[in-house]
Amino acid sequence: MIGKRILLIVGGGIAAYKSCELVRLIRKQGGDVTCVLTDGGSHFVTAMTLAALSENPVHTTLWDLKNEVEMGHIQLSRAADLVVVCPATADLMARMAAGIADDLATTLLLATDKPVLAVPAMNVRMWQHAATVRNVATLRGSGVTVLDPDEGVMACGEYGPGRLPEPEAVMAAIASHLEPVQGPLTGKHILITAGPTHEPIDPVRYIANRSSGKQGFAIAAAAARAGATVTLIAGPVTLPTPPGVTRVDVETARQMDAAVDAALPADVAIMVAAVADWRSADEAQQKIKKDGSGKIPPLHLVENPDILATLAKSDRRPPLVIGFAAETNDVLAHATAKLARKGADWIVANDVATHLMGGEVNALHIVSASGVESLPEMTKDAAATALVKRISDAIA
Repeated sequence: MIGKRILLIVGGGIAAYKSCELVRLIRKQGGDVTCVLTDGGSHFVTAMTLAALSENPVHTTLWDLKNEVEMGHIQLSRAADLVVVCPATADLMARMAAGIADDLATTLLLATDKPVLAVPAMNVRMWQHAATVRNVATLRGSGVTVLDPDEGVMACGEYGPGRLPEPEAVMAAIASHLEPVQGPLTGKHILITAGPTHEPIDPVRYIANRSSGKQGFAIAAAAARAGATVTLIAGPVTLPTPPGVTRVDVETARQMDAAVDAALPADVAIMVAAVADWRSADEAQQKIKKDGSGKIPPLHLVENPDILATLAKSDRRPPLVIGFAAETNDVLAHATAKLARKGADWIVANDVATHLMGGEVNALHIVSASGVESLPEMTKDAAATALVKRISDAIA
C-alpha cells in the first residue's frame, strides 16, 4: 500500500461516517487518499474532517473555477491507482450504471481509466429491489468491482443485507486490488461456476435444486488466495463475493452457459454449479392458476445445455477441465462414467446422501484417468484449499 493513491468518493448515507475510519486505515498502511465528498455525503460527514484525516484537500463540486480551468475532474479521475466509492448508495450506483455525469463524483467515475471499487450501503429493500439488482449487474458487467453488503440490523431498524462492510473488510478489498497476492497460481485465470440455476415455469415458480453454492465460493476464495485471477459465475445465491474474485451473477442454465463462454480463455475451469438438467419448454407469462377441475396442468420439459461437456469439446477448452458430481449412491461408479461421458480431465464427486447440500462439511473424491483420490471429511473451506493445492501442482 505504501505510495498507492486512492480516490475516495463518499456517498450520501448514514454509513458515510465509516469512511472516516477507512481514510485512517489507508493512511496507516502508507497509502495516499484524496476525498470527493458528494452533496449527500456532506450531510453526514464534513469536508474538514476528511481533510484532517487524509491530509489532502477535499473536493466537493464540479464548479470549482480554479480546478476546472485545469480540467481538475480529469486529473483527479486518472491520478489515482484505484477509485473507491464508499458508501455507494442506491442512487449513486444507479447514476453510475446509467453513465450519468451530473456532479463531480459521477463525472470522475465516467472519466476515469482506473479500476473502480464500489461498497454498497442501503436499506435492505433498496438493495433487493429489481432496479438495484439490475444496476449492480450492469456495473459488474462493466468491470466495476461491487462488494456485497453485510447483513444485520440497520439504522432504520430493519434487518437484512445492506449494511456497509466494516472498514477493515473494505481495506482488505482495497489491498487485494492494489497488491495482488503472489502464489502458486499467480498469472493463471481460473473459471468457476457455483450454486444452482433457476429455470422459470411461470413468474412465481421455477425448477431448482438444493445447491447452496458454498463449495464453489470456497474454491473461488482459495484460488484467489493462491494468486489466481478468478472469475466466479454464480447462480442465485446470497453468499458474499470472496475478496479478489470477479463475480458474474446469472439465473438460468442458458445464462450460465453464455457467461462461461464469455469468460474464456481460462487456464482451469472448475464446474461446481449444480445446473438444472431440464427447463420448462414453455415458460408461462402469467401465474398458472388452479381451475377447480382437479386436472394438473402439463409441464413439458426440455434439456438444458450441457455446460461441462460443451466446454470440454470447445476449441477454447482450458488445459484443465474439472467437473463436479453430486451423487446419492454408487458415487465412484457414477463419477467414473461421467468422466468418460463429459470429456473432463477430473470429476470431483461427493455423496450428498451423507453430506447434505448446503452443509458445512464435505468429503471429496477426485476421479481422473490416473485413478481415485479420496479426501477425508473436512470443512468446505479446507476441502477447497486441498483441491486448489492439487490443481496448482497439476498445472505448475
